Amino acid sequence: MGKKLRIAILYNEPVSNAKKRDYVTELGILRNGSNGRTNGSASNGNGHAVTIDASEIGVLEEMEDIKAALNATGFKAKTVNVDSDIFRLIDYLRSEKPDLIFNLVECVENEAAQEMNVAGIYELLKIPFTGAGPLALGIALNKPKVKEILSYYGIRTPRHQVFHADDRIELDPKLSYPVIVKPSREDASVGISDESVVYSITELKRQVRFIQTEFAQPALVEQYIEGREVNVAIIGNKKPIVLPISEIDFSGLTDDMHKIVSYDAKWVHGTVAFSGTQGVCPAKLSADEEAILKDIALRCYRVIGCRDYARVDIRMTRNKTPYVLEVNPNPDISDDAGFARSALAYGLTFPQVVGKIVDYALERYQ
Repeated sequence: MGKKLRIAILYNEPVSNAKKRDYVTELGILRNGSNGRTNGSASNGNGHAVTIDASEIGVLEEMEDIKAALNATGFKAKTVNVDSDIFRLIDYLRSEKPDLIFNLVECVENEAAQEMNVAGIYELLKIPFTGAGPLALGIALNKPKVKEILSYYGIRTPRHQVFHADDRIELDPKLSYPVIVKPSREDASVGISDESVVYSITELKRQVRFIQTEFAQPALVEQYIEGREVNVAIIGNKKPIVLPISEIDFSGLTDDMHKIVSYDAKWVHGTVAFSGTQGVCPAKLSADEEAILKDIALRCYRVIGCRDYARVDIRMTRNKTPYVLEVNPNPDISDDAGFARSALAYGLTFPQVVGKIVDYALERYQ
């Protein structure tokens, strides 16, 4: 029997600083949260409101689950925290020379733009790694650029407008209210709250300035698409498999809340947004609807340059017109995430998903 392959699971532990909002973890520890993320509250049983921010602990849970799955599958897995010390990372990779990196790094020093550069280090050191390469990671993080590419290939995406710091804030005549305002270079719904959907020039100015100030980047304004929202997960390379489609059930939201996947909806336990947006898989779709959505997602996967696994988020209007919202290389594969729901519906256990991602990555380097 050959030696076990050594896999380094690289991740970045969340960073805190004084500019970020306070929140209380599930362990009751007061910590700083992430810049520009919205507050959600829950009761701690004593009548005091607390906020539980799962994004801060989610990456750690995902990393531990992947480590356990790899070890159970027969690999020798080790976790490595990629914090602000890039030279330490380089020294580690040069000295240990893992057979494969399971890449979970999404930022460095809380800067999402550095995600692609870390992947570039793997390539320069010629160490195989899972998921998308630097170019695809960089493109996917630039939401306006993704929309331009998709539009070029005839893939429908909501009309949009980008506001830079010195731009006059005035809505493009091609757009109409309501519109949704987002950071142009973030993921994981960072910076998106119920207030992101705006209905007037006053609200638009407020939200655009919020994004520009809090995130130091252009604000992306999109036509708000009312309708169903689905996640289409894909796994593989030569013959990618489109997994069963998962849908976000917004029925648990209150009548005055917008039917969107906000930051709270994704990450903050104890909020109405979190409990009111549940995933359902497989989604109730006709055969034609399912085929169209899967085809669109697969085209996105290929034109953006995703590898091994990815997720495409799509909105469908009431007349069933699909609009691609986002392409997510290296998506969250935690057991409570949309990707895992789709994989389970396909018949894959979590260890099997992790094993397949590793197999696909190793296959690319043979």
